[in-house]
Amino acid sequence: MFANFLGAIASILDIVLSLYMWIIIIRAIISWVNPDPYNPIVRVLVSVTEPVLYQIRRRLPFAMGGIDFSPIIVILAIIFIKRFLVQSLAQMAMQMG
Repeated sequence: MFANFLGAIASILDIVLSLYMWIIIIRAIISWVNPDPYNPIVRVLVSVTEPVLYQIRRRLPFAMGGIDFSPIIVILAIIFIKRFLVQSLAQMAMQMG
């Protein structure tokens, strides 16, 4: 039963991380076209991503030529978490079951 629980957690975490990574990508692409800040979709994207991106910008305050590298760092962190944590949870679930 615990193996199924770990497998479910790994699957849900994988889906949530993938969805968040796509949200970060969409926000980065939309930022290239100077979006309307009052658009509801833009507001949702900013409210969901800005807390994480702000923390990265605050800790790594470099921007070369006006390019914001915080989305790239967040995407790399998500890929690392998916490769390390999610796969480890899935492997533990398979070994237990």
